Formats: sequence, C-alpha cells, structure tokens
Amino acid sequence: MPANTKNSRCAAIQQREHDKDASEDATLLSPKLGLALAAPSSEKRFWFQRSRTVYDPDAVATQPSVFDDPDLLEEYRPSDSWENAHRFKPSFRWTWGEEHRLIRKIDGKIMVFAAVMFMALELDRSNISQALTDNMLEELGMTTNDYNLGLSAFKLAFLCAELPSQLVAKWVGPDIWIPFQMVVWSIVGAAQFWMRGRTSFLICRILLGALQGGFIPEMILYLSYFYKHHELSLRLSFFWTASALADVLGAFLAFGLLHLRGLNGQAGWRWLFLIEGLLTLIVGLFATVLMPSSPTSTASWFRGTEGWFTKHEELIMINRVIREDPSKSSMHNREPLTPRLLWQSIKDFDLWPIYILGLTFQTPMSAPANYLTLSLKELGFDTFKTNLLVIPSKIFHVVNMLVLTYAAEVFGELTLTSLVGQLWALPFLILINVLDIGQGSKWTGYAIMTALLCYPSAHPIQVGWNSRNSNTVRSRTVSAALYNMCVQTSGIIAANLYREDDKPRYKRGNRTLLVLLVLNIFLYLGTKVYYVKRNAYRDRKWASMTEDERLDYIANTTDEGNKRLDFKFAH
Repeated sequence: MPANTKNSRCAAIQQREHDKDASEDATLLSPKLGLALAAPSSEKRFWFQRSRTVYDPDAVATQPSVFDDPDLLEEYRPSDSWENAHRFKPSFRWTWGEEHRLIRKIDGKIMVFAAVMFMALELDRSNISQALTDNMLEELGMTTNDYNLGLSAFKLAFLCAELPSQLVAKWVGPDIWIPFQMVVWSIVGAAQFWMRGRTSFLICRILLGALQGGFIPEMILYLSYFYKHHELSLRLSFFWTASALADVLGAFLAFGLLHLRGLNGQAGWRWLFLIEGLLTLIVGLFATVLMPSSPTSTASWFRGTEGWFTKHEELIMINRVIREDPSKSSMHNREPLTPRLLWQSIKDFDLWPIYILGLTFQTPMSAPANYLTLSLKELGFDTFKTNLLVIPSKIFHVVNMLVLTYAAEVFGELTLTSLVGQLWALPFLILINVLDIGQGSKWTGYAIMTALLCYPSAHPIQVGWNSRNSNTVRSRTVSAALYNMCVQTSGIIAANLYREDDKPRYKRGNRTLLVLLVLNIFLYLGTKVYYVKRNAYRDRKWASMTEDERLDYIANTTDEGNKRLDFKFAH
C-alpha cells in the first residue's frame, strides 16, 4: 500500500477516536515519528542482525496491522472488559530502540523468574533418577517394574491434571494458581523423605503429578501476554534450557546430598528429596509476590507502588503484541471458559497434527533418558560418577535445542527444522539395536548414549507453533494443555518400553524405539503437507472473493480464530 494512502487511513483513524482520548493521544505522538509505520521487513528479530550498518534504533517500530484500516478497526477493537484496554492506542508509535530495551526489561522482570520456577519444577520431578543411583529401589523393596509403574502413575496424574488445572488458572489467574501449586507440590516433594515402600512411593508420585500438571501450559499462556509469537518461541527455548540446567544443577546437588547418607541414620536419597523440596517451597513463596496478573498490573506492595513499567512502556508492550495478534484481546485473563467454548477448542482438528507430533516425537529419546543413570551403573560406573556423567548430555542437549529454535525462526521453517531431532537420533538408535553396548569398553557405551541424548529437541518450537496456530485466547488456553497432555502420554509410553523381562539389552524396547522414530519422520512430513494444503485452499477461496465480499466477511463472519479465511497456518 502506498505511504500516502497508509498515512491518510491512519489520520482517519485518529479522527474517529473518541473526543475524550484526543488530547491524550496527542501527547503520545512524537513529532519526529508522526503516524508513520515501519515496513514489515524492517524488524531485526535477532541480536546478531542489529549491526550499526543495517539497524536504526530511532526508526519507527510500529508494525502495520488491521487497526490501521478504518474499515477494520472497529471490527478488531478490544472490548472494554479486556484488562489492558486502557493502553490500546491505534495511533501510538514507538522506535526499535524503545521496543528492544523494553523486551530486555520484560526478560529481566518476567522471563528470568519464569525460568527459575520451571527449574524448581524440574528439580522435584526428575530427582527420582538421582535417587535411583543411591539404591532407593532396593531399600524400598521395589523392582524395575515398580519404578516403571511409578513413572507411569506420575505421568498419568500429570496428564489428567493438565486441562482442569489450566481451566482453573484461566478462571482465577495464573499469578494466583501457579504459586499455590508450587507451594503444595514442594511439601509433597519434601515428604518423600518419609517413604517406606511401594505404596507410599506410588502415592507420592501420583500427588506430585496431579499438583504439577498444568504448570507448563499455564506458564505458556501467561508468557504469551508479554511476547510476540517469534519472541515466545525463543523464550520457550530458554524456558526448557532452564529445565535442562536444573538437571545439571540436580546432578551436582545429588553429588553432594547423596553424601549425606548416614546422617541421622537416613539414606542420602531421603535428604535429596527433603532439601530439594524445601528449595522449591522458597521459590513458590516468592512466586506469590513476583508474578503480576497482566502487563499493565505490575504495581503492588512488593513490586513497588509505581509498578515495573512506565505508562509509555505499557503502551509499547500492549500495542506491539496486539498489532501482531488482535485475538489476544478476545478474553479477559480471568475470564473462565464455558463448556461450549471448551468443546469448541477440543474439536479444533487443525491443531491435531501438532498434538499427534507431541504424542510421539520424544518417545525414542525419552526411554533411554529415563534409564540413563541405571544404564551407566550397569556399565560399571559408581553412584557419584554416574551423576556427574549425565551432565555433558544435558549441556549439549540445551545448546542444540537453542540452535534449533533459532534456526526455525531465522529461516521461517518450523516443520522441517523440528524434524532434525529425529534425524539426529536415527544413527544412534540403529547402533543401540545392532551393538551390545554393555560389552567392551564402558566408555564406548557411554559415548553412544551421550551422543543420542544430545539431540536437539523441537519441544519449544512445537509449543510456540501450537500457540501461533491457535489464534484465540480461548483456543490457546485449551490447546496448550492438550498438547502437553500428548507429551505426557508420550512419557507414559516411554516409561513402559524397557521391561524387566527384556533386560539387560532391552532388544524389544529398542526395536520399538526405532520403529517409532521412523514413524515420526513420516508424521512430520505429513504435517507439512497438511498445513501447506490448508493454506492453499484458503488462498484460493480468498482470491475468488471481491474486495467488498472480503470486507463483508471480516465484518460479519461467525468464523473464529484459525477458522477464519484470512488466517494462515504456520508450518
């Protein structure tokens, strides 16, 4: 669209705004920026693109959107009930320098603590693997099958709690519900100190799963209030980086805490559960005062009476996000989902391909990861070396995941980039099936297992992908939970592939992993074809409409979210 036409439409929008806002809007417009808009291609999304020769921090950052068209503004205008409606200003402009400084501030205030909370979650759900190395199964009178049952019970409880917990968070607000969850599950985690046998082990695993379920989709929805889609995908990669760092930290903590064996006559694994549970309790208590309910509600007795962000920063924060995705204003953040809206979101078949990927994409790597500490002990490494030897795979897994996520956004290719993790794992799973890594050098077996588990996970990409293709707060609330439920189901499958009667090589289990991995390759390719075909169908239908028919469709259609003809699926 020509610049003069664009500016004239923006001027028309300004004239149509209510008189009571006119004087306020006038103070928001910099004489230097006026009503100009940034070219969509001018955004430098990544730090390495911002060299002095191509990046101008004083250039207009405000991206074109439906709010710049007088014919579309009223159709997409946020309702007055939206918690951030008072900061919505279509005529507001800001610079790239201001936006990028604000993003760094959001990262410091919101993202860092979100990562700390996820680290606390990971400590309490994964320390079971370190406890195994300290003879926990033998001392509780349990077998490998009992351990598998405990893993499955945890995953099943986690899975079943995902959607109900997400619905509660949508009703009362994640800033209230998430801290409550953390405080309660930390108490259960610490109570594992007093486990006495199979029954108490299973009860603790079920309670932990039920209380932790929902945390991840709740946090994803919460972060989507602050970030654009591509920013969220990258932040989610750091979110899961925090999880992997928690595994590294957990290995170091285990190395020290398991040395407490004998203190007050108790096993080292008991002290591990107790102390790490208390650490999570501290994080949960801080969460009660460090999680604002929305970008424009950061003021509190603890965060300061003026809040974390100035009015100018709040205007940038709200308008940049809603310009990219107007659907983010479709619901108040404390508005519950009705049964009708819930069912409408569940039956959204266009998201099912991503759910199916979530069901299988991690299984070929999850089973070896679950048994890594036991496998290393069987190779001949002692308890303390085992806990240290898992660290390299965690670190390289994190690095590869970050590289993969950046690559997906830099190249604008989600499906094929996500496929890379499966191609990485393929040769190592073939080796595990062909060779008996328990024979010969234990370091050779360790190298193969470590290389396999260094695979670049597509999880952050797929979580962000799912959020993009939801295109409404209602659908995003449910789809985040459904996707994670599929991932937890994958964990249940992985926990039951290595059976007692298949030891020590687990030939049957490893063959199953290889078959699943080959299946995953075809599932990714099928997902790519599906979304390409869906977009092509919509393009043909949209192209066949006249300009008046398109405007009438936008104004009067009952299609919502990703069912709208003017929405394109990311792939």
